Order: sequence, then structure tokens, then C-alpha cells
Amino acid sequence: MIDPNLKSALKSSYDVKAQERESLTIEGWKEKERDVFLSFLVNEDVKSLLEVGAGPGKDSLYFSSKGLLTMSVDLSPEMVELCKSKGLNAREMSFDHLDFSDSSYESIWAMNCLLHVPKKDLEDTLLEIKRVLKPSGLFFMGVYGGENSEGIWEDDFYEPKRFFSFYTDEDLKIILENHFKIEYFVVVPAETVGGKYHFQSWVLRKKG
Repeated sequence: MIDPNLKSALKSSYDVKAQERESLTIEGWKEKERDVFLSFLVNEDVKSLLEVGAGPGKDSLYFSSKGLLTMSVDLSPEMVELCKSKGLNAREMSFDHLDFSDSSYESIWAMNCLLHVPKKDLEDTLLEIKRVLKPSGLFFMGVYGGENSEGIWEDDFYEPKRFFSFYTDEDLKIILENHFKIEYFVVVPAETVGGKYHFQSWVLRKKG
């Protein structure tokens, strides 16, 4: 289980920045990857979606507008309130301990949240996500990466400063293939993302 102190710090960081993140516009490259995942859901007539690390709920709102029954969960109570203000079903919850029964959802969306999971805890967190997915369910995982590192980002402008884990494409692929079949993988270049790291976009299918 992820260190409670780390989770408490992340909760505080995102509580403080909730309104600021609410005001941000979603970048075009993120919208493109979201549309890719939607195409998988439409092709397989998926009806339900769980968003973990939902933030202010903009992606959940998008999927809801496309006819999906969504549930948004986030560690930050301020983010959960923003989700609820949009009419979304939302609960305060950590993605390493999901309060749902086995095989509850046909799909799961995780955009830029699992990069806060320490490397020693990623396997267990993926198992928890896999647990609540229905058989052959679809899972989108989007994270920044391209190199192997982890720790507190000392130049972070959030307070408390956040913890991040980054992986090379190949190392993350090895971990994910333990539990999921890779249906789609694209690297969005760092120049497009506008930072040091590129973006790793995965559509994964539950195995077993």
C-alpha cells in the first residue's frame, strides 16, 4: 500500500490547486488520446467507465456526454467537489484501494495520476485496477516518461511538492504486460507535450 504520508501530501497539493486546474484548458494532444480510447469503447459497446485520479472531472464529463455511465474518484476532496458540481458521480478514494467489488467496470481511465505511485507499489496498484475491471475490460493509462527515476520533484510549483515516478517505454511495457494485453501504445513527443518528458499513452486489456 502506498505510504499514507505521501498520499496526504498529494491530497494537500491538489486541494490547493483545485480551482486553478479547473480553469485550465485541456491540451489538444490529450484530447486526441482521449478520442482514441473512446473509439475502443464505442467499437466494443462499453457502457461503464471509472476514472481514477479524476481531478476536476473534465474527462469524466466528456465520457459521460458520450453516453457512458461514469464514476470519478480522486484523493482530493476539493477535486471531488468539482466533479460533483458538474453533476458527476464522484467519491473521495485512492487508486491503490478502490472501494468497488470485483469486475465492477467495463473500462478505466487514468490520465497522469499513476505517475505518483512509487515504483515499489506500482504492481499492487495495477492489480487493484485489474481487480475492478470486468473480464477483457479496457484500461487507459497515460503518464509522462522516457527515463527511469523517482522522487520528490524539487522544482515543483505545488506545495507540498509532489512525488513522481518515471519509466522508460520498455521498462513500463514489461510491467504492464504482466497483467494486460497492450492494444495500443503511442509516444507523444516531449516537444508536443512541452516539457522534459514525453508522454506514454497505453490502451490495455485485462488478461486472465
